[in-house]
Amino acid sequence: MSQRHLLALFSNFDEAEAVVKELRSSQIKGFNVNDDLIVKSPIEHPEVEEFLGHKPVYVQLFTLGGALMGGLLGFFLISGAQANFYSQMKGGKPIVPFPPNFVLTYEMFILGGVFISILGFLVCAGLPARRSPLYSAKVSEDQIGILVKSDESAASTLKAIFTKHKALEIQEEAGK
Repeated sequence: MSQRHLLALFSNFDEAEAVVKELRSSQIKGFNVNDDLIVKSPIEHPEVEEFLGHKPVYVQLFTLGGALMGGLLGFFLISGAQANFYSQMKGGKPIVPFPPNFVLTYEMFILGGVFISILGFLVCAGLPARRSPLYSAKVSEDQIGILVKSDESAASTLKAIFTKHKALEIQEEAGK
């Protein structure tokens, strides 16, 4: 089925909130509120999280995995490099000395955690991404925009909801 993108502009935040609440309560075939709805605003609104709902955050799992993999990889690389010199005389010292290796392992924990956290942030934020098909400079100035992606069959229902809540402008573009 063909996708259609709609961008509705609102002058106040209460109307935009009412639209999102109505979209959440209605079951429109060909439109999923959790995946196909983006609210754009020029300023931060603390109440956005309340009506958009809870979104899971996975960046901390990337951080944990990166720290563990960085630490383990660092320890085994350092120990493996030291163990290659087993034929040299150590004078009673261990082939793999743990105290100095723990310092470098700690540094690799941090390095792996930071690198993979940045990568996890980019993955969870959906970056790099293509620009949305519809854009209005008015969203950057003083208006709230609601961008939705739906099937052809749901576009007329979404337009009716937007006009019912006094949308200032509705832009439409056919997707792929």
